[in-house]
Amino acid sequence: MTKIGIIGGSGLDDPDILKDAQEVNVQTPYGSPTSALTCGSIKGIDVIIIARHGKDHSISPTQVNFRANIWALKEQGCTHILASTAVGSLREELAPGHIVLPNQFIDHTRKREVTFFDENEVIHTAMADPFCQNLIDLLASTAEELGLNCHKNKTVITIEGPRFSSKAESHMFRSWNADVINMSTVPEVTLAREKKLHYAAIAMSTDYDCWHEEEEPVTWEMIVKVMKKNADNVINLFLKVIPKIKEYEDVCTS
Repeated sequence: MTKIGIIGGSGLDDPDILKDAQEVNVQTPYGSPTSALTCGSIKGIDVIIIARHGKDHSISPTQVNFRANIWALKEQGCTHILASTAVGSLREELAPGHIVLPNQFIDHTRKREVTFFDENEVIHTAMADPFCQNLIDLLASTAEELGLNCHKNKTVITIEGPRFSSKAESHMFRSWNADVINMSTVPEVTLAREKKLHYAAIAMSTDYDCWHEEEEPVTWEMIVKVMKKNADNVINLFLKVIPKIKEYEDVCTS
């Protein structure tokens, strides 16, 4: 049975998109998730929403309990995760307001709990293709139907935060062939892969980080302004794509 987890960030955790929404508080072996689970449905498909940074956006990126969030969604029966995230663009063509669907990541974090397999067993999880390509393709085709500017199969680099990059770092990340930058995709995607969940990140480009000489360096206020302006596009994408997601026979193990 298909059940969708939505991990919302920067205003994209709105429970009003769910029918018969109810809040459920759960505990995990890793502590509490970053918010109560908001459970309901979208066009007959069971959906659970978690607010990544808390419902009042009070949890910094490094302090997000990624293991508890992923564990809770898995234990509640989720088979797929759609994770919204704000990203800075490292490429001219990925303009603010555009949607980006990564298929690769670079991990530039330092302080996070990154695995479920660090105690009684050691399992080396394949990570060559960390995101679910089926979901990426489905999201991209649906975005096209909605007339949204969408770019798929890009590379996201996740930094520790909460500070933004220096110009030197921003140019370095560009030289590493990263396309967008954020503070949340890793270890979220890797933990989802360990739990054999189909995971896709729906990234909204909000700024040009600080590499672009003709643009103002990124600020939090800039991110919030662009996200508020374009949040409806991502929500509409969720509403359109979720009924199309079928129960897959495969699990993302390649």
